[in-house]
Amino acid sequence: MKTRDDIRNIAIIAHVDHGKTTLVNELLKQSDTLDARAQLDDRAMDRNDIERERGITILAKNTAVNYKGKRINIMDTPGHADFGGEVERIMKMVDGVVLVVDAYEGTMPQTRFVLKKALEEGKTPIVVVNKIDKPSARPDEVVDEVLELLIELGADDDQLEFPVVYASALNGTSSDSSNPADQEHTMDYIFDAVIEHVPAPIDNSEEPLQCQVTMLDYNDFVGRIGIGRVFRGKIRVGDAVTVLKIDGSKKNFRVTKLYGFLGLDRIEIKEAVAGDLIAISGMDDIYVGETITSVEAPEGMPLLHIDEPTLEMNFLTNNSPFAGREGKYVTARNLEDRLMQELHTDVSLNVTPTDSPDTFRVAGRGELHLSILIENMRRQGYEFQVSRPQVIVREVDGVQCEPFERVQIDTPEEYMGGIIEALGHRRGEMADMVSTGNGQMRLVFSVPARGLIGFSTEFMSLTRGYGIMNHTFDEYRPLIHAEIGQRRNGTLVSIDNGTATTYSIMNLEDRGTIFVEPGTEVYAGMIVGENNREKDLTVNITKAKQLTNVRSATKDQTAVIKTPRKMTLEESIQFMADDEYCEITPESVRLRKKILDKGQREKANKK
Repeated sequence: MKTRDDIRNIAIIAHVDHGKTTLVNELLKQSDTLDARAQLDDRAMDRNDIERERGITILAKNTAVNYKGKRINIMDTPGHADFGGEVERIMKMVDGVVLVVDAYEGTMPQTRFVLKKALEEGKTPIVVVNKIDKPSARPDEVVDEVLELLIELGADDDQLEFPVVYASALNGTSSDSSNPADQEHTMDYIFDAVIEHVPAPIDNSEEPLQCQVTMLDYNDFVGRIGIGRVFRGKIRVGDAVTVLKIDGSKKNFRVTKLYGFLGLDRIEIKEAVAGDLIAISGMDDIYVGETITSVEAPEGMPLLHIDEPTLEMNFLTNNSPFAGREGKYVTARNLEDRLMQELHTDVSLNVTPTDSPDTFRVAGRGELHLSILIENMRRQGYEFQVSRPQVIVREVDGVQCEPFERVQIDTPEEYMGGIIEALGHRRGEMADMVSTGNGQMRLVFSVPARGLIGFSTEFMSLTRGYGIMNHTFDEYRPLIHAEIGQRRNGTLVSIDNGTATTYSIMNLEDRGTIFVEPGTEVYAGMIVGENNREKDLTVNITKAKQLTNVRSATKDQTAVIKTPRKMTLEESIQFMADDEYCEITPESVRLRKKILDKGQREKANKK
């Protein structure tokens, strides 16, 4: 069978934070691709502001490098399970994977998740043990862990014979020896392993066209852009082609522009052949999984499986007393248009209208997935409210089932008891417990997904910030009929509109934790703190001290109040109860009761 030896298609997969994007940066720098004058930022592939701030990859990106006369197409994939939909589809586009594993942390939950996806597609991994320069690195044990994981995931004999490269992406060094002293300032060991071990694409460019779209992009000038791989045949600018839609229908269109990839740029090309990764524009409603074929011989490829959403929340227009003060886009039409626009590029998201014209149900792959959409929208000037996240219950063989997550926790030994107790309350079951040395323990649990809503904040305080928690979707299991993971404490709710005063806050401090500073504008029904007790408490936070002309014998003490607890967007979403909303504007994140009036709220609670 004829192959195209001039090209290789690979995906870089890893657990979050093991150094994928840094490695891609180094491969770009050390290949024959970029102009010598080109300055490359750290993690150049993470172009979105939130990706750069949080140091995580959210969207899969592709780049290409030239090395010794060959073109290597590289897909950088996300490590978070919330973006697992991206990883699955990428596996279809490539012929091999580079698995990056931290030389100290070893295999982690998402390593397992991404590796499972690669093995399902029959790919043999090239293992890169990264961060070999860490003083605590244990490269040989980590390679053994990868081997054990492969055996556990049912890898075949060929897949178990994986090549290993040891590297420090940060320093731009690599070698085939596990001794850090043998590192050389080159990435050639990785490039050579790719050229040697990743199969070259089959050259069947004389057959009828087949190109499958695996990613979407959107551009205001050319509209929707489908990114995919040419599996068979050729495609040229100006060609009339047929798209085989997901619903079985066909649509014809003309290819207006074709792009290839090189370095950080998309470059316009006139023609692409079997094995190439390309971007195509010219069709408004192209979707992931659809096949672009020749008009004469339309033959579809198997549809791509995309994991279903597991979590949903309502997005609704802001109707608080402060509505419309800070946002540029505040109407239901604005909200609907923006959510529909997100569907152009995010295939793991579902948006459905509800009975109410100003409320939309948005379903995603997890809290992180949804909170990043919310954060992007508020930065773009949108103002809206969201409800507490709910897990999506599904019927499997006539039984109501809910999603369960596999949770792995690394923690100092002294915090272990508290974690086991907290996850026990949330119906978690321990699956494994091992000592990893130096007083550190690794705990593995199976926990209902709704038990993890809001757990990360509690986890950080339980472990004083020393614990590391990772979780990934495991499976759907029969629904547990019990309340799980609900907040135990009530809230402090403002009784009137006005400005929070130092005097009031001082008097309320022994009732709970305050969320607002003196001078913050509040309204009746807004949540201003967490109560020490279970019930909600209505409080007057706007009361000022009565001034008299009588001086006290002890003189007025200078008012000193505790620093209020500033709630981030994620913390606010996790904190919410079912009868509350989170109000989101470009400037503020406020928590409030759904029913603002105290009397009406009490009536509703009695019902």
